Amino acid sequence: MGGLQKKKFERGSATNYITRNKARKKLQLSLPDFRRLCILKGIYPHEPKHKKKVNKGSTAARTFYLLKDIRFLLHEPIVGKFRDYKVFVRKLKRAYGKTEWSAVERLRENKPTYKLDHIIKERYPSFIDALRDIDDALCMCFLFSTFARTGKCHVQTIQLCRRLTVEWMNYVIASRALKKVFISIKGIYYQAEVMGQLITWLVPYQFSHDHPTDVDYRVMATFTEMYTTLQGFVNFRLYHSLNLIYPPKLDSKAESHLKEEDEEDYAMNSESYLEKLSALSTSLARVVSSAEEEEAELDQFPVEGEDIEKMEAREKEQQQQEVQKKLFFGLKFFLNRESPRESLAFVIRCFGGEVSWDKSVCIGSTYEVTDETITHQIVDRPSIQKQYINRYYIQPQWVYDCVNAKILLPVEDYFLGVTLPPHLSPFVEEKEGDYVPPEKLKIMALQRGEKPANDDEEEEEEEEDDEEEEDEEEDEDNDEEEAEEKNLKKMEQQRSQGKSLQVKVTPGKVKVENPARLDQEEKAEEKRLAIMMMKKKEKYLYDKIMFGKKRKVREANKLTAKRKAHDDAEKSKKKKARK
Repeated sequence: MGGLQKKKFERGSATNYITRNKARKKLQLSLPDFRRLCILKGIYPHEPKHKKKVNKGSTAARTFYLLKDIRFLLHEPIVGKFRDYKVFVRKLKRAYGKTEWSAVERLRENKPTYKLDHIIKERYPSFIDALRDIDDALCMCFLFSTFARTGKCHVQTIQLCRRLTVEWMNYVIASRALKKVFISIKGIYYQAEVMGQLITWLVPYQFSHDHPTDVDYRVMATFTEMYTTLQGFVNFRLYHSLNLIYPPKLDSKAESHLKEEDEEDYAMNSESYLEKLSALSTSLARVVSSAEEEEAELDQFPVEGEDIEKMEAREKEQQQQEVQKKLFFGLKFFLNRESPRESLAFVIRCFGGEVSWDKSVCIGSTYEVTDETITHQIVDRPSIQKQYINRYYIQPQWVYDCVNAKILLPVEDYFLGVTLPPHLSPFVEEKEGDYVPPEKLKIMALQRGEKPANDDEEEEEEEEDDEEEEDEEEDEDNDEEEAEEKNLKKMEQQRSQGKSLQVKVTPGKVKVENPARLDQEEKAEEKRLAIMMMKKKEKYLYDKIMFGKKRKVREANKLTAKRKAHDDAEKSKKKKARK
């Protein structure tokens, strides 16, 4: 029987994919517009399993997209806006060429615009989905907010990113959601818990940017365009969840307190309000005043399948979190001009502290350096000339280390000119068998309420112990040598007199067997036999697990040895300096 002849590449995986050029022609878009559309809609290229089949026998390098994704893009309203914009640019060029200035003004007034609201709603159906993906949006917004106003990106984008990041920081302060801070080479990492979701973002340092040439800023700007829309929606929802006015406004009392006679020297009227918000030194206005709000305590009931002990443990953990939120409550900080103002103000306010700075540094200072109620002054220089006796002068690292340790650490280790302890990462959680730095052990002891001894005292005690041990060893060696000499002299005298040497027979001692050791030996033997009886696959898997454990132990031992060598070198240096 005759049938239809099967043709190649007309069914199967070859029909599921489409090349980028074909997709572009299908959508009638230029390559930059196609890239923008794919970024906004979240559509990415795919690598086919059988590339040669999909590429119709060719081995040439091509980018493939799923055909169903491209069909999905055909109905996107933004595609029409992109085409309208192309027509607008063509008309504008023609008007400029003909010097028809009235037509240029008319065209500029009717410039086509588009919104990404429907795309955000489509990509993030629920608010929790948006919160889970907010990390990248925050990182990109904080990065763009630090850019200089050069031709690399639009000034409006930089201003928008700055406004959104300030709003986010004010929300974190109001909700006391900050959990961890880490100062790294790249910037400062923050982690906050918002509605049960852990959100981590990176804030770059306020340095001048050397823009790299191998970065495509148009692609980054497209991502930022989407992320700013997402961040705006998230900020709006979060502010209303805390009964805060959005766009944020300063509390009326705080605003009247901040008003100064010479505030025009800092910024223009249009920018002064944002500058006051970005100072992060005052509270925000609420829809309903905090005095009118009723704070009703909810009854605690155990969750299904949860016993009373677990519920008590959960309550205890919640109480600890509440205490941690008021870590700096009652403390007043003053920041010197050389310290990182925005970061320190953000962290201190997140944990209930009051903060201010010199009014020449930035708008928004709430009290002067002469205020006698200041408890801590943060200084990032070796010494300071004028000092007040009723406050601590500390280095900025103390604030960050206290947040990560969840307690107020001793200030002695952070005084001016003192060599600072290592800044440990709060994102590293040591498991059983891992190397734990001695500084971490010291912090853990402080968290338990123990009072660890000072390092200097420990070193002195160790030195004294070493000297005593050396003296004792010398005395023991001398005693042993004298006893051996006496025995040898006696034996020589007996031999010279012709007397036979005394031979004694001593009774044997009964060796008491340790039951715990016997039990351990039995278990070890049982384990060895069980390993012998394993199947080949199970034995291979077991060997891999044991190899991984041994490697961890080796790494931990190596780090311990390194630390011991470093400590010994430091001790020897100190000894030489004392001598």
